[in-house]
Amino acid sequence: MNIEDYRNYCMSKKAVTEHFPFDDDVLVFKVLGKMFALASLTKWESGEGFINLKCDPQYAIELRETYESIQPGYHMHKQQWNSVYIQTGELSPKLITRLIDHSYDMVVKGLPKKKQQELD
Repeated sequence: MNIEDYRNYCMSKKAVTEHFPFDDDVLVFKVLGKMFALASLTKWESGEGFINLKCDPQYAIELRETYESIQPGYHMHKQQWNSVYIQTGELSPKLITRLIDHSYDMVVKGLPKKKQQELD
């Protein structure tokens, strides 16, 4: 998965917007104002690209134990976020999209019911 595929996949999801809230480097995707994915463009260009994705804490542990390319979230809450290193080649595009979906779903589940209904 390259950066364009990643961006296009995130933007294809309902009610997603993209932002650069921290600086001109970190691209953040939000669903109804809540962050579910972010990545450093500079790291991606240097070949060390990773995506920070929200994750169920138990599932996060399982993923980290199974894949070297999935680590505790860089500069994030380590229990609830993973850094998914895309460019190592270890992770299939299908797994990466599943993890993006999981992150999106986790954030949606945490939204108030009224906001969740906006996605129906």
